This record gives sequence, structure tokens and C-alpha cells, in this order.
Amino acid sequence: MKVLLFGRSGQVGWELQRSLGVLGELVALDSDAQYNPGGLCGDFTDLEGLARTVAVVQPDIIVNAAAHTAVDKAESEPVLARQINALAPAVLAQAATKVGAKLVHYSTDYVFDGSGNRPWAETDATAPLSVYGQTKLEGEQAVATTAKHLILRTSWVYAARGGNFAKTMLRLAGERETLTVIDDQFGAPTSAELLADVTAHALRALVQKPELAGLYHCAAAGETNWHGYARYVLTQAQALGQPLKVGPDQVKPISTRDYPTPAQRPLNSRLDTRKLQRAFGLRLPHWQEGVGRMLTEIAQK
Repeated sequence: MKVLLFGRSGQVGWELQRSLGVLGELVALDSDAQYNPGGLCGDFTDLEGLARTVAVVQPDIIVNAAAHTAVDKAESEPVLARQINALAPAVLAQAATKVGAKLVHYSTDYVFDGSGNRPWAETDATAPLSVYGQTKLEGEQAVATTAKHLILRTSWVYAARGGNFAKTMLRLAGERETLTVIDDQFGAPTSAELLADVTAHALRALVQKPELAGLYHCAAAGETNWHGYARYVLTQAQALGQPLKVGPDQVKPISTRDYPTPAQRPLNSRLDTRKLQRAFGLRLPHWQEGVGRMLTEIAQK
């Protein structure tokens, strides 16, 4: 089995290199051509190059972990966001159909409008609030045109590698006297490691049961808001002996309304993952488990 991975240097892509390596031959591509073998293209602004690369590699599985994820920046560069998040996945879908490959793609809770407080199901109507959410929705719709697809919608992704919310809170808590964090956006922090492991497990099952193809929600169990997330991070950091100027009790809540950003964020990012767990026989761990492991890893560096 040959697996072609796009976006290898991102948070999810980095973990996928580990999890997918056991499935067969792995060809992992970067957006920068100098890191790719044999002149293969991983640049999502080069649509012809992507199609040519799939034709050359002839993979059994294509995994797309590349995306324009700068939510606020996407508001000022919608053309680039659409090319990376929508047009490039459409090219991959067409190329996958031509070579008979399965196509894995990652999407986001931002395809919903964030209303209510019930976890979103895969069958709920979409209504994105931002350019990022709209282009990601267009991307998943394009991927769904190929029969052998697996789309995983997720939320609040983090990893020990690269920047993330938890690391930002640790840095700011070491520099400032107080912190103010939004308390009315709810979801589940989900590790890139978990996404990568679920992907590998699901792909093995999909090889045996092609009827499992489709759209699934994949996020850690439980829920919190950004304020609660920050307090948990700082509580764990204190327990690990990290010096902080701001403890968890000094984190002040603020509403989304009082913290305007270029892109509108959904207030409800809860995702119902029961379909995924039933289909693939999985248990998704509580979000605190993954965040706690990451914080321990960071503290030991």
C-alpha cells in the first residue's frame, strides 16, 4: 500500500508521518519543493503540480493535512484561502478518482454558525461565519465528490510541536500580571496526535469495509471554554513546577463581544462524535488527558 501525504510539516501532518508509516510506503510532501523527493509538488497554490504529483506517485491513499488555517488573515486574503482550502482539495478529489485512491481530508467546526449548545452532528445544516469556515466547507464538499473519501471535522487542534493556545498562555503567564481570556466559546481541545491515530485506525478499517467512507466528527471528549482551558493549563503548569506570574485564579473572563476579531468565531464548537466511535469501534479520550500529556512533554524539554 502506498500513502501520499500532503502538509507533512504542519501539526497534524507531523503526527501523521508517525501514524501512517505502519500502513505501507509513505510519501510525505512539504509545501516547499526543496524538501520533496523527485520534484514532486506539495504546493497548494500549484494546482497542476498537485494533479501531476498524484499521477506520478499512483498512491492507494491520499491524505490531505494541508490548509490555510490563519482564521483572521483569511478575511483579508480570501482568494488564497479559497485556493488552498477549496480548489486544491477539489484537484486532489479529481486526481484520486482517476487513480482509484482513497482520499482523507480534515475539516472544521467553523463550517457551523455556532448557535445553540447542542453538539453538532454530521447531518446538521452548515452556515459558516468566516472566510476560513466557508472555504473549508467548499473543500469538504469537493472531497465528497469522490466515492472513496474520509472527511474528519475537528476542533481546537493543538500539538507539542509548533505554536498553540496552551503555549501562548504559558508564555503570557510568565510575562504579565493578569490574563483575560474568552469564556463564551465552547469546544474540546483536540490533539494532532489523536487525529493522526484515529486516521490510521480508520484507514485500516476502510480498506476492509469500503462502505465506511464518509464524513465524521472527530474531537476529544468533554468540553470547556477558552477561559477554562487557560485555567487548566496554568493549574497543571504550577503542579509541574513552572514559574508563573499569573496563576489560574488570576485569569479573568471576557466575552466574545468585548474581544472583536477580523473573523467571527462560532460560540458553540461542540462536535457529536458518536458516529465515528460506533463505526470504527473507538473511544475518544477526554481533552484533559491529551493537554496534560502535552504540558508534561513541554515541561521536560
